[in-house]
Amino acid sequence: MHLETLAHGHSLFHRLDPRGKLAVALAFSLVVATGHSPWAAGVGLGLCLVGCLAGRLPLREVAKRLVAVNAFTALLWLVLPWQLGLGGGWLGLSLKHHPQGLMLAGMITLKANAIVLGLMVLLATSSVNQIFHALAHWRVSPRLLQVFFFFYRYLHVLHREWHRMHLAARARGFQPRTSLHTYRTYAYLTGGLLVRSYDRAQRVYQAMLCRGFRGTYWLLDHFHWQRRDGFFLIWGGLMVALLLILELAA
Repeated sequence: MHLETLAHGHSLFHRLDPRGKLAVALAFSLVVATGHSPWAAGVGLGLCLVGCLAGRLPLREVAKRLVAVNAFTALLWLVLPWQLGLGGGWLGLSLKHHPQGLMLAGMITLKANAIVLGLMVLLATSSVNQIFHALAHWRVSPRLLQVFFFFYRYLHVLHREWHRMHLAARARGFQPRTSLHTYRTYAYLTGGLLVRSYDRAQRVYQAMLCRGFRGTYWLLDHFHWQRRDGFFLIWGGLMVALLLILELAA
């Protein structure tokens, strides 16, 4: 519900053309995600940290998103360094330390943090409408863009409907517990939300038809490519090339 928290600012990243930022973000994410060198991932993470400072992003909001990412990678640190073997131990099973698993957990952590920070610097500094507009300029399928756009547009409606249904259940004495009654109640709430969402979608579609919607999402505003956007695209390409060189040299 807070996808545009970082989009309000006056830094250089906020003023850049979203088309260029989208291209650099895609290239950076592909290079980091498919790489095997910890040096390349570490340098990518360092570049993203510098970008966060240059973009003057709120550190508290950045930390919240990184906590959510590292909550997942923490599970990998608990599981990957160990290997399950046969023979001995409890029930004929034994746990052995797996150094390669420890290295793999470290690589995944570096990559995940680098990609998330990079997306925050490059994409979160633009509004969702600007990103959809940039995707339209990159000739992404209009149908796919409409699906994502309407999902984002009415996400808060679904959240508000769920909150109202959950509040009504609590007013009737519902207290979440680890019990069959709780699971059944949440199943009823989820089913009711799906039915109400379908009804709301039908009403929205009829309203759009009454306003002349014919399946085309028209772009009323257009971007203006400036000199700073060209410099940023060249700079971003050089940084991606640096990561590729580090990857090949490893």
